[in-house]
This record gives sequence, structure tokens and C-alpha cells, in this order.
Amino acid sequence: MRPLMRIAETNAHAPTDDAVVARVLAGDTASFEVLMRRYNQRVFRAARAVLRDDSEAEDVAQDAWVRAYTHLRQFMGRASFATWLTRIAIHESLARRRYRVRHTPLDEHAAVLPARTRPPEQELGARQVAGALEAAIDGLPARYRTAFVLRELEGLSTSETAACLDVPEATVKTRLHRARGILRRHLDASLGVSYDGVYAFAGHRCDRIVAAVLARIDALSETAGVARAYDS
Repeated sequence: MRPLMRIAETNAHAPTDDAVVARVLAGDTASFEVLMRRYNQRVFRAARAVLRDDSEAEDVAQDAWVRAYTHLRQFMGRASFATWLTRIAIHESLARRRYRVRHTPLDEHAAVLPARTRPPEQELGARQVAGALEAAIDGLPARYRTAFVLRELEGLSTSETAACLDVPEATVKTRLHRARGILRRHLDASLGVSYDGVYAFAGHRCDRIVAAVLARIDALSETAGVARAYDS
């Protein structure tokens, strides 16, 4: 398996997404890691917002990246690469959730926000605050949760969030307003709390996803090479 390269970027010299896609399509598959490092957190968080499970979100993130790689020639540039990729991640996540629902009955719309187990003044430290927020966000209905994560955690604009979810901007605004209201009532505080640490995406998780996806891409390339040799 190829080694991880931890490709560094600076804003001044970083290639555009379209330029990196062109390199990959021209045969420079190693450049795909640039895109992965750039958007791994967004893909994971989008999946995590739908599935509410770290392990499943990692699995879906890998599947989304492999699907994006194998269908890269279908990326037509009508939306940004990031939007196209996020849609793939969300669709993969919804498919995984539908499968889970069929096998484990679950009423997503009846989700109950978890009860607070201790007074706010006893919640000390950034991780405790992030944990309380994470639990509250997990308790949101899926349609509100996904809009909230993309808009507030990932910092996408309203139009970008609408494009990722394939809904009108007005719908995003409504879902975001309702999500904030539910969270505000639950936390009894302003939402001016930092979201750092919510759905944490540490470097080791990024490395793990990159390594797994690159191994799967290598396996796909080897299979394609064997097939070509057989056909000739």
C-alpha cells in the first residue's frame, strides 16, 4: 500500500479543486489525497449528522470517497466539487440509515433530547461543553440536525447547504431556525458557545480514513489492470 503523504497546502499556493480533479483524471491518482485532506472533516460530519454514530460515519466516509473516485468523470462542474462530494456522503448515509431502520425499528421523528444529568455549573472544560452540545445536536430530528451541522459546524453558507441537501434556501433557513430553538430550550443558554470539539475530527481519524480509501483505490486499480491484461 502506498505511504500516507500528508500533503501540505497554503492558501496562496493551494491548487483549486477543479485543478486537482483534472490531475486525478489525467492519471495522477496520488493527488486524490489532496481532496481527501481538504474535505475529510466535512464528509465525516455530514455522515455523522445523519447516522449519529462515529464508527458508521467513518465507514460511510470511506464509501463516499471511493464512490467519488470511481465516478469522478461524472463530476461535471455544475456544482462545486465539495457540494457534489457532500451530496454523495449524505446519500450514502441515508441509504445506510434506511437499511438500519429496516432491521432495527426506529422512529427518527420521535427522538427525545437527552436529559441533562448535572447542573451546567458542574460542566467544566471545553470537552464537557462540547459533549453536552453534541448530545443535544444528536437529539434533533435528522432534517434539522443535518442542516445545523453543515451550516453551523462546517460553516457553509445557506446557499451551499441548500445545494448539498437539494432543498430550497428557505427550507434551510426554516430548519436552522427550528434547530436553534430546540437547542436553546434544551441548553437554557445562548448558542454563542464555541462548536470546537463537537463531532471531533482528530488527525488520527483523518489518517485512518485516507489510508483505508487509498488501499481500496489501489485494489480497484489492480483489478482494472488485471481485467485489461485478460482482455488483451
